[in-house]
Amino acid sequence: MSGSGAYHIIRPMNVTVVMPAYNEIDTIQTILQRVQQTGIPQEIVVVDDGSTDGTRELLQNLHDDQIRVILHEKNMGKGAAVRTGIQNAKGDVIIIQDADLEYDPRDYPDLLRPIEEGLTKVVYGSRFLGGARRSLYFWNMVANKLLTFMTNILYNNILSDMETGYKVFSRDIVKDIPLRSRRFDFEPEFTAKILKRKIHIYEVPIRFNPREYSEGKKIRMKDAFEAVWTLIKYRFVD
Repeated sequence: MSGSGAYHIIRPMNVTVVMPAYNEIDTIQTILQRVQQTGIPQEIVVVDDGSTDGTRELLQNLHDDQIRVILHEKNMGKGAAVRTGIQNAKGDVIIIQDADLEYDPRDYPDLLRPIEEGLTKVVYGSRFLGGARRSLYFWNMVANKLLTFMTNILYNNILSDMETGYKVFSRDIVKDIPLRSRRFDFEPEFTAKILKRKIHIYEVPIRFNPREYSEGKKIRMKDAFEAVWTLIKYRFVD
């Protein structure tokens, strides 16, 4: 580290963006363009999770060497799609990017910087640390904060946003972690197993533009109950 206080970037990173997609015909092209416009990822692995609205066909007709498309024959859930993407990623660092427009790829430099500087191997983009955002559903926010609070109690941590979709991590830390979740319980499972291994999570503020249920938002309140069970279960088993 120099006398100016700047951190030394350890090495250049190859970045893979893993993008699970299910029935995102209205947004998939736009989000792929936004990811590519950052100039950051070396590859984008899109996992179509059995879409029936034309997303699958659109992806199959892409001719772009930067984008790899993997098809699930049937809908298996977001967690299963993310796991498939991780298993097929080639980059040193993986960014999970939802296929809607809630999360903004312009945040990639801030998300990657703590890893580049050697501060951590896992970064979460927090929706609750003061970044620009459109107003949230009140009860969704309450559920998010309660789940995060529960995570902090069970795993002795001080996260502000466990359920964030922006999770960035070095690929080498997950190769030996068994991930089993198939649905939205991926978020608490991943967090629980990272924290149980005493891996520090670095949070940075991000932009957030939540979509309406009428626009295709898929997570429901019942998923919060599944997340509670997941947090408790993985506190005691692996």
